[in-house]
Amino acid sequence: MLPFDSLVRSTILAMTPYSCARDEFKGREASVFLDANENPYNMPFNRYPDPLQEELKGKLSTIKGVPAKNIFLGNGSDEAIDLVFRIFCEPRLDNVVAIAPTYGMYSVCAEINDVEYRAVPLNNDFTLNADRLLAATDEHTKVIWLCSPNNPTGNALDRKEIERVLTAFQGIVVIDEAYSDFNDLRPFRHDLDRFPNIIVLNTFSKLWASAAIRLGMAFASEDIIALFNKIKYPYNINQLTQQQALKMLDELQRINQWRMTLLNERRNLLPAFAELPICRAVYPTDANFFLARMTDANSIYHYLVDHGIVVRNRSRVQLCGNCLRITIGTPQENNALLGALRQYK
Repeated sequence: MLPFDSLVRSTILAMTPYSCARDEFKGREASVFLDANENPYNMPFNRYPDPLQEELKGKLSTIKGVPAKNIFLGNGSDEAIDLVFRIFCEPRLDNVVAIAPTYGMYSVCAEINDVEYRAVPLNNDFTLNADRLLAATDEHTKVIWLCSPNNPTGNALDRKEIERVLTAFQGIVVIDEAYSDFNDLRPFRHDLDRFPNIIVLNTFSKLWASAAIRLGMAFASEDIIALFNKIKYPYNINQLTQQQALKMLDELQRINQWRMTLLNERRNLLPAFAELPICRAVYPTDANFFLARMTDANSIYHYLVDHGIVVRNRSRVQLCGNCLRITIGTPQENNALLGALRQYK
């Protein structure tokens, strides 16, 4: 890894962060709050939330096996993705490298931040070629983006190939593990000490069934987490989100039951889907969705919409011609999907 100061934008290193009113008395007790221009009525919603979400990070630390000091919480994973560009990439000078196809927000955030985005195609079977990815980098490449399990393909990238990238690349490597809870592979958040240049993303939207509360996680070194906290908006996670997340973290037994049901449905749905005459291939998946190549994805997509069933048409995505991405639903939803497709002509 290059010297840390050489990776971070000079303006970010030099800036003075905004100081929250609540930061100024941190560690001391108080009962009268006249510092933040809040309305004194309508407790508890009249008060600004904890800007660093310490209670929530404490619970997450136990469940995720990562020290609280190595956790950042964002308004969805998208906030963390955007902050990576703002921290490390100088607009119109630096570039980032990513696999293709992959999650679309990486390229969107690159455009917003005026940073060159270099997409390197995966192999035809959606596996990663580390050498090809590394060959796309140069002295201005600050970040490599990897999504594993990948979206929209569903497959986990080969760990040896990822580790080759981590070892050979001198900049920041972001590993988006939004779907890692749907397989038994070792998550990279447990390897922060081995690879100080990684940022590992996770989310409450998938396994935790809480997409509506918009809560994302980033796991990284203390130095990187400090930079996230330095430039994030002061109260980026609202009180209602923090409360609901704490509630869900107390529902581990129910969450694990949901996980087992979804994995069982995945085992049943994939072979049944592959037997459909209109399906040409179902690709291996380590996520709560799968990618299927169809005879006519556009027509099948619109047919399903007409029958009240919405899937994702990925036909315009690189390497995904005639492909639909389908989320694993409840047994009833999966049966409705299969039943409708068996009637397709």
